[in-house]
Amino acid sequence: MFPDNQLCFMLYATSLAMTKVYRPLLAPLGLTYPQYIVMLALREHGELSAGALGERVALDSGTLVPMARKLTTLGLVERRRSPSDDRSVLISLTPAGRQLCRRARALNEQIVCATQSTEAQIQLLMRSLKRLRAALQANPKPSWPANPPTQPTAK
Repeated sequence: MFPDNQLCFMLYATSLAMTKVYRPLLAPLGLTYPQYIVMLALREHGELSAGALGERVALDSGTLVPMARKLTTLGLVERRRSPSDDRSVLISLTPAGRQLCRRARALNEQIVCATQSTEAQIQLLMRSLKRLRAALQANPKPSWPANPPTQPTAK
């Protein structure tokens, strides 16, 4: 089976292609793609705990914490201790971060154009990917079905 016939490979290759398209669009903003999605999540949901933010953007704390520090150094986010739980750090956009998000708003339109897809096609794909992600998260260790697929024999 060729890799491009594998669901996992197509998702992986598509993710790489998407990131490659984003890179030159984000460079003038001084952001990487993971930093961009963190900024979008904060714009959408407001102040979030580091844990909640990590869940929203699918980043573990080992990746998110240094990224939040970098975004703080850039003046785009601020981090503060939660008044109700000293162990929890709350992250929010600064005014400069909100302004950068406004500048980045047009990126989505550019990406949609790059896909050469209609809005309806994009929405259908998004729904399918959300279902796929939810199924994989609900069943992270699948077992073989009662009748596992057989490998074709070489002739």
